[in-house]
Amino acid sequence: MRDALKGRRVLVTGGARGLGAAFVTALAKQGARVAFGDVLHAEGEALARSLREAGHDAHFIALDLADPSSIEACVAASVQTLGGIDGLINNAAITNSGGKSAEELTPATWDAVMNVNVRGAWLMSVACLPHLAKSGRGSIVNIASDTALWGAPKLLAYVASKGAVIAMTRSLAREFGGRNVTVNAIAPGLTEVEATAYVPAERHEYYLKGRALTRAQVPDDVNGPVLFLLSDAARFVTGQLLPVNGGFAMN
Repeated sequence: MRDALKGRRVLVTGGARGLGAAFVTALAKQGARVAFGDVLHAEGEALARSLREAGHDAHFIALDLADPSSIEACVAASVQTLGGIDGLINNAAITNSGGKSAEELTPATWDAVMNVNVRGAWLMSVACLPHLAKSGRGSIVNIASDTALWGAPKLLAYVASKGAVIAMTRSLAREFGGRNVTVNAIAPGLTEVEATAYVPAERHEYYLKGRALTRAQVPDDVNGPVLFLLSDAARFVTGQLLPVNGGFAMN
C-alpha cells in the first residue's frame, strides 16, 4: 500500500486529535495532500504546522459540524487549498451522553449528538459529492463505532447516532454509486486516544477480555483499513461495514 495514496487529496473531519489526527498523520506520511477540519483550532493548527515542518502537505481548516454554513465553508476552503477532493473521512463526532441512562438523557443532548454525528456527516458528504464525482475516484469513509453492533449501555445517543451512520453509509453508497463514488464505514472498537480517557477502567477491561485479540486497541490498528478504503485497491468495494475491534464484535 506504500505510495498508494500519493498525491491523493483527502478531507478529514475531526482531525485535530485522537483517531482523526492519526488518520491525518498516516495520510500525510503516505504522500497524500490533506485538509482537516475541527472545532479545536489550537490543536489543529499545531498538528498542521508539525506535519508541514516534517515536509508533508497538511492544512487545518476551522469546522463546526453543528453549523451547516461552516461545513460549506470548510469544503470550499479545502477545494481551494487542495485543488479538489478525492477522499473524505467523516470522523468527527461527539459523545455527550456517556454515563447517562436512557431515562437521564435529555432531548437537548440527543439533538446535539445527532446534529454533529449524523446530520454533519450527511451534509459534509453532500457538500463534497460534486468534487468527489469530478475526481473520478472519489471515496467516502464514515467512522462509525462497534458500540452500535453490540449495544453499549449508558451511551444511547452516541450508539444510536453511529447506528444511523452505518445505515446512512449503505443508502449513500447506492445514491452515489452512479457517480463512481464509493461509500463505506469503519466501526472501531474502544481505542486508546484522548477522547476515550473518560471511559471507566472497567469498560476498558471489558473490551480487553472480550476481544479475540486480547490487547488494547491503538490508532494504528484503524489506519490501515481506512487507507485501504480510500485507495484504488478498494474501487469495487462500497456500502460495506468493516468492524475493526480485534474481534470483540463480529459482523
